[in-house]
Amino acid sequence: MKLNFFNFEKRGTQYFLTNDLGLYTYLSDADFQHLVNEDFESLDALTLTDLKNKYFIYDTEPDVFIEKMVEPYRNSKQYSLQGTSLHIFVMTNACNMNCVYCQAQDTDQKQKGKMSIEMAEKAVDIALQTPVRRMTFEFQGGEPLTNFGVIKHIIQYSSARCNDKEIDYSVVTNTMLLTDEMLRFFQEHDVSISTSLDGNPAVHNQNRRTIAGEDTHGIVVKNITRIRQTGISIGAIQTTTKASLDYPKEIVQEYVKDGLTSVFIRPLTPLGYANEHWDEIGYTTDDFLKFYRKALHEIIECNKKGIYISEGHATIFLQKIIGHFSGNYMELRSPCGASTGQIAYYYDGNVYTCDEGRMLAEMGNPFFKLGNVYTDNYNTLMESRVCSAICQASVLEGLASCSDCVYQPYCGVCPVINLALDNNIYERQPNNYRCRIYKGILDTLFELLKDKEIEEIFQSWV
Repeated sequence: MKLNFFNFEKRGTQYFLTNDLGLYTYLSDADFQHLVNEDFESLDALTLTDLKNKYFIYDTEPDVFIEKMVEPYRNSKQYSLQGTSLHIFVMTNACNMNCVYCQAQDTDQKQKGKMSIEMAEKAVDIALQTPVRRMTFEFQGGEPLTNFGVIKHIIQYSSARCNDKEIDYSVVTNTMLLTDEMLRFFQEHDVSISTSLDGNPAVHNQNRRTIAGEDTHGIVVKNITRIRQTGISIGAIQTTTKASLDYPKEIVQEYVKDGLTSVFIRPLTPLGYANEHWDEIGYTTDDFLKFYRKALHEIIECNKKGIYISEGHATIFLQKIIGHFSGNYMELRSPCGASTGQIAYYYDGNVYTCDEGRMLAEMGNPFFKLGNVYTDNYNTLMESRVCSAICQASVLEGLASCSDCVYQPYCGVCPVINLALDNNIYERQPNNYRCRIYKGILDTLFELLKDKEIEEIFQSWV
């Protein structure tokens, strides 16, 4: 009998163990000492079987054991064996909103523009070179609907040239400019819509106003109803500011009232306006996690009452923890999804590793620029030094602050945020803002998983 590699953490009277496959177990202090000292005869039969079934120990030759681990490990890293599946088209950097936390622009950004048809076609041509059969084209901004004509052209142009590829189309919009013509086109071409809903009117209207300072909550809620009535897939995300912290229950109930089945509770990202106005809208990680736990509790209570609604961050983590499936959420991968999972085509023709990379460029730092649609193809973008650097900087298994963490199989880092905050693509501050938030969410989930009723609810989300 031999030990396999694992990470561990002392929790009260127990030890919490995880391995590279994302499998986990709890051991008493005595059993943990037996395990690390390889005193396997002192372990009871059930514990020994559990440790073997979860690959913490093995009783075969190392080569045989490695071969046995290949398939589940490959499945956990399946995203690294594929090409770029998410292609983001930044239709414009102009917007009709003035959100207090906008990370896509800052006060120094003056130049505004829109993607042309010529530029759009060149971006599509590059995207269709990707060696994947199924991909997503996502339209972002600014407000992408200000350039609806080019969105239509991209969908029609790519549909006519995709051959055997399948393309899912999605528009990320504040919905303020949504017309019946747009809805008919989106319905005809099976385009999904994602919008922002920060919760009840008091919170949403404080966070998300028009440039003229007008409230937007009523319009967004009305448009969510319009979209649902057409049968178009509609989702919403919530961004947490200081104004949100006192309303976790009200925010969840707003989503329930509007017929939405998922709420993605997001912390602020310190880019653009959010970074400039942090003292006004920011908070500590403890403040966010207290809010998150209250909101998650409210979501769980809804499920207990027969109202299905899930939470986005929890679902992504639970897919790995209990579903043993690693989705394509770019920020929680190792390496992260920049370049190899997503590419962002800016309206001016420049191509960036990811949406956050182009946002940092808008703030004056073009480090994450891969190339340009006029001079590059998919292969040259993937072969760039920037692509290599960002992959190396986001492999958790090789990062000193992450490799021994008990949550390493489930987590991820963002080199863009690292560069923005610490002027280095490698994490220079262990246990930083994002790290503490992810750890706090995972602490909460693993504690809740001990409750069988809640575990069944979590299973339904996965």
